[in-house]
Amino acid sequence: MNKKSIITMMLALVTMTGLAQTKTATVTGYSPALKDGTLVLAGAGMSGTVVDTVQSGRFAFTLPVEELTVGTLFLEGEDCPDFTFFLMMKPDVTVKLTGTDCFYPLWNVDSPIPEQQTLNRITEHCRDVIKELIENEQNKDWDKLDSINMVLMEQEIDILPSLPVDAASLFVLWRISRPLINMKGFPYMQQLKDLEKSFSARAPKGFEDQLAEIHTYIYPPHVLQVGEEAVDVEIFDMQGNTHHLLEGLSDGRYVLLDFWSIGCGPCRLSEPEMREVCGRMKDKLEIVGINQDNLSTWKNNDFSKSIVWKNWNDGKMGSSVASRYCDVGAVPYYVLISPDKRIVWKALGYNPGYFLGMSETFNCPKQDNSSNLGLVVRHVDANADGTKVNFRFYTKKGYWFRIAKESYLMANGKKYKLTAADGIKLDVDNFPEVNAFTAKEEYIGEINYSDFTLTFEPFDIIPTTFDYKEGDGEDVFVIRNISIE
Repeated sequence: MNKKSIITMMLALVTMTGLAQTKTATVTGYSPALKDGTLVLAGAGMSGTVVDTVQSGRFAFTLPVEELTVGTLFLEGEDCPDFTFFLMMKPDVTVKLTGTDCFYPLWNVDSPIPEQQTLNRITEHCRDVIKELIENEQNKDWDKLDSINMVLMEQEIDILPSLPVDAASLFVLWRISRPLINMKGFPYMQQLKDLEKSFSARAPKGFEDQLAEIHTYIYPPHVLQVGEEAVDVEIFDMQGNTHHLLEGLSDGRYVLLDFWSIGCGPCRLSEPEMREVCGRMKDKLEIVGINQDNLSTWKNNDFSKSIVWKNWNDGKMGSSVASRYCDVGAVPYYVLISPDKRIVWKALGYNPGYFLGMSETFNCPKQDNSSNLGLVVRHVDANADGTKVNFRFYTKKGYWFRIAKESYLMANGKKYKLTAADGIKLDVDNFPEVNAFTAKEEYIGEINYSDFTLTFEPFDIIPTTFDYKEGDGEDVFVIRNISIE
């Protein structure tokens, strides 16, 4: 046998070995009601991508899975509901979905996976309310949405005690428990607490982490607020190395916690500005991305791999960190921590200009921004004639902002009224025109800024710190604990 043949055989063996090690799950579906061209989105985890297009009512796809996994399915097409369907996937197992309409969350699921039988029993028990949810979505009767979802949660809680404690029933319990951080007066809390206690007692070994996460949602720890001292948490990178969440504070830098998920559009939209600021402020700022997806989804996604700052996960879909820092269970969520371990800013969602404003504050008087980090106090001049506060506001080109005449400073237990404005018109739209950053990405485009100065009544006694409030409304700009240097 010649050398070329030997090399060819070796390459073939390597290829076959690689193929043998690639584990996949297969899902097929059919309904005569599906329109050709309907998009099939799926994923082994909480987010999905387009995996097939319906032809003659049929679709099929395979996904890489290493173990038993909760997968997602979403059909995007005419008459299909806006509804994410969950199913169990397992290596080398084919799951068959069949129906006669477009209501795929209620289709028959033929699977040898025992945990899928658990999900099937839950679906059958809740069939009527799931159908009502689908019809409500199609009729766009949004006023009923919350009440129908509450009925669904009640029915799921009712059937869970009769089911085995397995990956499927724990997933449903997790899905019920996770939104509680955003709810007040949940009417079935005692039943949920009893259910969690029962599951903990009956669960086989191997589910300790899932049960611990569910416990934090039902019995949430204190959520840290602006002004409080940050707490450290162990977390790890893609290579499995353990880190400390706040290790960047040891060299005097600020730490920005970025809670994000692969399926979150605003999380991705924030990335160009965040990347720019990361490069500009590397000596003063460390960014720590805390991913909220399962480990497989996180590690195998191309966007996740492209992140240039610290990209970490706690193995619990971010819950051990989020339960301490996030007021709501949604992303993107940002928390800025100062070198002295104080939380100085928290925000849900992304607005262009957030991170440029954040970087500006590192060279300005100390301040706790609790409404919009795009608004920054750059300088304070307090004397007997009045207090002049110089501001800068960052936002996307073409966006406007307003400053109200009712703005005031709060110090010494009293309000100090606004008396003059320079560089801005009060109570009208102002459009920043000075360019701060231009991104290649179309959505971000240009971010501009405006500088302006507001003058307030003089302080009776010059304080160490004061607050700025743009009036007493709920959605006004607020900057707290502004230091006078």
